[in-house]
Amino acid sequence: MDQSCGQRGNARFFTNRDCPYFPCHEGVDPADFNCLFCYCPLYALGSACGGDFAYTADGVKDCSGCARMHEGVAGAALVDAAWPEIDALTRKNGNAPRY
Repeated sequence: MDQSCGQRGNARFFTNRDCPYFPCHEGVDPADFNCLFCYCPLYALGSACGGDFAYTADGVKDCSGCARMHEGVAGAALVDAAWPEIDALTRKNGNAPRY
């Protein structure tokens, strides 16, 4: 797997150019494309995620137009900021994390 791990000086950035879906979102420079959040941890926040999404006719959240999690190391900062909400949602659903 061709990866650039720690390209930004830490483990919050890597690019998997061998992924068959790379790049999975348009509008991000491939040199800055971060694959760390291949599955968006903000997805569960629904409309409060802050991303560029749409709902399909069937009511499914479609994030294919959102690249916020893949723009360099900015995605990690978004998760840090939203972590209290993600943690609260997890606990509400009876899945308290074990730290």
